[in-house]
Amino acid sequence: MASINSSECNIYSQMQPFTYFYYLIFLIGFIGSCFALWTFLKTKKYRKCMNVYLINLLTADFLLTLALPVKIIVDLGVAPWKLKIFHCQVTACMIYINMYLSIIFLGFLSMDRIQEPSFAKMISAVVWLMVLFIMVPNMIIPITEVKESPNVGCIDFKTKLGRDWHVFTNFICTAIFLYFSAMVLISNFIVIRLLFQNKSTEDYPSVKKALVNILLVTASYIICFLPYHIVRIPYTLSQSKTIITDCFLRESLYKAKESTLLFGVSNLCFDPILYFYLSKTFRLTVTKSFVSFKEKVHKLRTFSCMHLSQICII
Repeated sequence: MASINSSECNIYSQMQPFTYFYYLIFLIGFIGSCFALWTFLKTKKYRKCMNVYLINLLTADFLLTLALPVKIIVDLGVAPWKLKIFHCQVTACMIYINMYLSIIFLGFLSMDRIQEPSFAKMISAVVWLMVLFIMVPNMIIPITEVKESPNVGCIDFKTKLGRDWHVFTNFICTAIFLYFSAMVLISNFIVIRLLFQNKSTEDYPSVKKALVNILLVTASYIICFLPYHIVRIPYTLSQSKTIITDCFLRESLYKAKESTLLFGVSNLCFDPILYFYLSKTFRLTVTKSFVSFKEKVHKLRTFSCMHLSQICII
C-alpha cells in the first residue's frame, strides 16, 4: 500500500467554494435537460440531422448530471474514502466524456447544412464509440492502493500504465478540441462569406439565420471550453512531479484547472438555450406547450370565477 507523506504539498484543499457553483450548474442544468427531454419526446420527429446531434448532446448532458453530485460531495470533503475512489475512477471520467462529446457534437452542428440525417446517425454512433474507447480505459485500468489522506488526488491512485494512458488521453482530447475548433472557425468563415455574397438575394435571411446559429455555437465554445484547454496542458505536466516540483505553481495550476472546469461543465446550462434556437421543431413544441398551458390556466380561472359567482348568488 502506497502512502502519501503529510508534509507534502496539499494542492487539494479549500475546494468548498467551487461546490456552490457546481451545485448551481447542476440544478439549472438538470431542470433544463429534463425540460428538453420532455420536449424532444413530445416531438417524435428526428428527420433533421441537427435534431440528431442535439439529442446526442442531451444524452451526454444527462451523463454529466449523474457525475456532478458525486464531485460536489468529494469537493466538500465529506465523501467516504470509497466514494472518492469511485469518483476518481468513474464519475470524473464521465465529466470529461460529456465535455468531449459536447465539443464534437457542437462542431457537427456548425456544419449541419452539408449533412444528411442518415450520416448524422452513423457519425454519432462512431463518435460515442471513439470517445468511450479513449475514456473507458481510465475507468478500468487497475489502480494502486493508497493510504487515506486529505492530500491525495486522483492521479495518486493510478499505476504507471494508468498515468501513461491518462497523459495520452489528455493530449488526444486536446487535439480533438483543436480540430473541432478549427471546424467551427471554418463554418463561421463560410457563412460570413455567403452572407456577403447573398446580400441582395432571397437567400439572405436564411444565411443570416445560419450565421446567428454558428455564432451561438462559437460563443458556447469560447465561454465553456477555451479557458479549460488553455490550462489543461500545463496542468497535465504539473501532475508529473518530476517536471514541475514547485508547490505554489502546482497549487495554482490545480486551482486554475478547477476554475476553468466550472466553465466546461456550464455547457449543461447553455445547451437547452441552443436546443431552443437551433431546432425549429423544438422551438415550435415549446411555444405550443406554453400557449396550451396558458389556455388551460385561463379556462381554470374562468371556471373558478364562475363557480365563486354562483356561490355568492346562492
